[in-house]
Amino acid sequence: MYPTTTIKEKFKLFGIILIPILITQVSMYLMNIFDTVMSGRAGAIDLAGVAIGSSLWVPIFTGINGILLAITPIIAQLTGANSNNQVSHKVQQAIYLSTILAVIVCIIGGILLNPILNMMDLESGVQRTAKYYLIALGTGIIPLFIFNTIRCFIDALGQTRISMFIILLSLPLNLFFNYIFIFGKFGVPAYGGIGAGIATSVTYWLVGIISLIVIYHIHPFRRFSILTNWVRPSIAVWWDQLKIGIPIGFAMFFETSIFSAVTLFMSVYSTYTIAAHQAAINFASLLYMIPLSVGMALTIAIGFEIGAKRFKDARTYGYIGISGGIFIALFAGFVIYITRDWVAALYNSNPEVIELTKQFLFYAIFFQLADAFGAPIQGALRGYKDVNITLIMALISYWIIGLPVGWLLANYTALEPFGYWVGIITGLTCGAIALLGRLLYLQRKYVRLKGVETEKI
Repeated sequence: MYPTTTIKEKFKLFGIILIPILITQVSMYLMNIFDTVMSGRAGAIDLAGVAIGSSLWVPIFTGINGILLAITPIIAQLTGANSNNQVSHKVQQAIYLSTILAVIVCIIGGILLNPILNMMDLESGVQRTAKYYLIALGTGIIPLFIFNTIRCFIDALGQTRISMFIILLSLPLNLFFNYIFIFGKFGVPAYGGIGAGIATSVTYWLVGIISLIVIYHIHPFRRFSILTNWVRPSIAVWWDQLKIGIPIGFAMFFETSIFSAVTLFMSVYSTYTIAAHQAAINFASLLYMIPLSVGMALTIAIGFEIGAKRFKDARTYGYIGISGGIFIALFAGFVIYITRDWVAALYNSNPEVIELTKQFLFYAIFFQLADAFGAPIQGALRGYKDVNITLIMALISYWIIGLPVGWLLANYTALEPFGYWVGIITGLTCGAIALLGRLLYLQRKYVRLKGVETEKI
């Protein structure tokens, strides 16, 4: 990151930060898709087991990852304020915390895994695949959480291309390991869906090791000496990160878990309807990587400017990110509209499923428009370290507005399953409008604060 003076310079720098983040997020999402698709080639039981395992893992990982994401605005503000001497200490403490969180997840998962799977009344083969897929994946949680922490540090310095290269390197490796462990190649037994968990764990270990090598050897990371002169763990520093990270984590958990809840409610409809819903959600989730990446880029840019007390520049980045996100969403909506036939056919060959998927994709246009408005605002607020309101609005917009409205529309109108989508769109829109009000308030507050400081000088 570096200071900018003109709008043109800000657009250029924002693009340099954003594009690698977007490529990274899409690549990480593709890993999950590869696990599911390649497991499906091994058999229906393997596909179902991996799908169940992923549905349990993704909300937990997303929530914990929110805690790890807190290090991004912390480091961005420190570098913006030229307090580079504090960066190493903060990152080391974040690595300690990420390791402890990984151990806690493993312990709790080990205790609750069997009871949760038993409650789901699954076929024995599906249950076995889901169980051992998660156990295998769990062996890579520690390096995954460490990697995500290091990635946040790397991104906070504006070096998002490095994270992109690490993930792009790991993507073909993940495919290769899936091929070996799922189908049993090069003398390795065929583990089916469980092999996807093994492959993912191996990939996590590799990206974790690569990220450590990068920050130890490559400029500008090595000048911070993150991996040398280790300090003792500090609960006080952990708490500083947790105060920011816990609200982010819960907000992201509320966001991802709502889709699991909707899928459960949709179980009363036909298999074709559920399949079409899942296909549309899958594609909408891929599109969500765009506004999510814009939000992550805004956290870095705004955090840097806030740390340097250039509050007007921070406000400008906010406008650039939000307007850019909406423009991209409008373009994406147009693309969905004209390609919905092709997209629907990509997921299934059954004519009824294709027709239903096309209808869900029509609602996905408005769904991702609401996301494109809200996700960048959340990222901007994280740059200000203002996260509690985001948590409250995530709870209200998804669970107090979105799900009840969706349930009412699904059960008491002709919309039926599409009512759940309209409900979530309604909740998303309400939440985004409220968060925009909060962002505008903060922008005015900080600009006034700068004016007061200038008058004192």
